[in-house]
Amino acid sequence: MRLKITLVAISLFALFSVCAQESNAPKFGKGLFNLVGKDSSWTMKIGLRAQILATSTWPDGESNESNFLVRRSRLKFDGYAFTPKLKYKIELGLSNRDLSGASIYTSNAPRYILDAVMKWNFAPNFELWFGQTKLPGNRERVISSANLQQVDRSLLNSRFTIDRDMGIQLRHQTALSDTFIIKEIISIAQGEGRNITTGNLGGHQYTGRIELFPFGNFSSKGDYKGSDLKREKTPKLSVAAAYDFNNNAVKNRGNQGSYMVTDTGFHETNISTLFIDAMFKYQGFSFMAEYADRDAKDPFARNSDDSIAYVVQVGKGLNLQTGYLLKSNWEISGRYTNIELDKVITGENPENQYTLGVSKYIAGHNLKVQTDISHLEVDGSNNELMWRLQFDIHF
Repeated sequence: MRLKITLVAISLFALFSVCAQESNAPKFGKGLFNLVGKDSSWTMKIGLRAQILATSTWPDGESNESNFLVRRSRLKFDGYAFTPKLKYKIELGLSNRDLSGASIYTSNAPRYILDAVMKWNFAPNFELWFGQTKLPGNRERVISSANLQQVDRSLLNSRFTIDRDMGIQLRHQTALSDTFIIKEIISIAQGEGRNITTGNLGGHQYTGRIELFPFGNFSSKGDYKGSDLKREKTPKLSVAAAYDFNNNAVKNRGNQGSYMVTDTGFHETNISTLFIDAMFKYQGFSFMAEYADRDAKDPFARNSDDSIAYVVQVGKGLNLQTGYLLKSNWEISGRYTNIELDKVITGENPENQYTLGVSKYIAGHNLKVQTDISHLEVDGSNNELMWRLQFDIHF
């Protein structure tokens, strides 16, 4: 497998070298190069991005811990095949964090594939997606890690995200007036996360999302990008709600987390998650709010002797994030996150995290340096101070 990856990397490097000499090479941040078929029946844009991260943490009563790593390193391919109405996206993860999660359920293979999805615009305002990609859950998760306002996503996302899965999505949008737009998404997925090769062990996962745009669309899809880099000339607002139902889920966070395997087999239970979120931008100011609430029919996975093997992470979370972009493209941002898992079920105490961030956008999200400092408060347990510095580059 490593030999194959090496050969692919060498081939891509050779291709990049040839194309870099062409006068029509794309601008920085628009892909390494763009290919177009002679008959214009297909296109392919190839991009590369990386995030280099340094982290230091100071848990109460413990010594400092530091870590340096390539947080993300990815190859992206997108374009259309046969007709512009049939688009595709493929994203491969190359860093250790991207590849983590190998298990018997992925045939003990690293999880290289992040996205592999086809998008068919079969009728006006309708798109049918098929493949592996992000589910229409919380807004912060759907925002690409390349376009985040702070170094990384919040605790709400880490606890409640429904992330990626394999399935079908139907997307539609309606214009009620010149400015008021409604977008709807319906998804049916396998329900156990990405790169699963063992088939469907539990039930399927059903997700619906509706988004309201009372003042029209954001510039350059800014409703799913951190910071107001386009400095919206008029107020832009998106308010959305999503509901996810994982029927007979066998993982303790829906399609995420650990498989709930007991000495009698898989524990199956229905898990539902509600998301409510909003994004507002105007003249460099941005504000994002998210609320999540997860419940389960039977949150305890028990062995035959009635001992508890796993518990479903049920509870709720709130995330509030805001920032202001200066004319110099420096931005100051702040975030407050509250997590309250059901203590009777999970045994975990409420958490509050406060984050102050500073970003310098050299070429928008394509080239930026970000740093933030967070204070985590855990009721009845040790608090923690965390500082992070990250460099992003996206071709």
